[in-house]
Amino acid sequence: MTDRITLVPEQLPGAVPDDAMRSYTPLYPDVVRAGSLRNALQDVADRAGYGLDVELTTSPGWRYVAAKVAAGGRSANALMALDVRSFAVGCWAGAVHMADGSTDDLSEVAGALHAWLRRARVGELVAQWPFMRTWALAEAHECGRPIPARWTQLRTSVAGTRNTELRALVEAAFGRPELRALSPGRSMYWLTFSRRAAPPLCRDLPAVMPLGNGRYRVRHTDGRTLEAEGADEAVVAVLAWLPADVAAAPETM
Repeated sequence: MTDRITLVPEQLPGAVPDDAMRSYTPLYPDVVRAGSLRNALQDVADRAGYGLDVELTTSPGWRYVAAKVAAGGRSANALMALDVRSFAVGCWAGAVHMADGSTDDLSEVAGALHAWLRRARVGELVAQWPFMRTWALAEAHECGRPIPARWTQLRTSVAGTRNTELRALVEAAFGRPELRALSPGRSMYWLTFSRRAAPPLCRDLPAVMPLGNGRYRVRHTDGRTLEAEGADEAVVAVLAWLPADVAAAPETM
């Protein structure tokens, strides 16, 4: 009787123990050979002379398939898809998401990360690396005017809604300079306000939501609530509960 022969796939140089990346081998042979996305990206960046210090992410589950870079208040991360060769890239300034994109070319990932950490503006980043994209709010943060952009975004988003009471509330709030200086937001059914548009958002300002039939509920941060008749009355109640130091804080990047 002939002995049974078991065929064992060839172990790629640098492969991760326990076959943690076996399912990625067909689409990412370069990454598997390097042992992880962090290693592969570091190799590409070093060959290009970018001087990037590529790190692991804080998520243990992404140890082999994700990587990050950070410097000077900016950061970016890359993550591998499983079913198709694609590296998802996200760029951040502090806690503000500024740009993202995806590509199958690891050298493009390294180039975009390098450009971002070298303080490229978002318009320059997407022009140099077309697989990346940005948006109006990110550009407004970059220009130091995120609060007006958030008001524009909010008013545009509610303009087409059937909720006429919400539209009336947003317009009534926008009509008051004290509230227009604050960053607006939506939390479930509540219209919220913050001194700054970038996280962490303020949690010490009143909020208001429509109840139907022209009525609104205003909520103080200490738990008190009152009901108001009409959007204008609701806004007056919000103003009455604003802290004395409500002036919007300067936006920083």
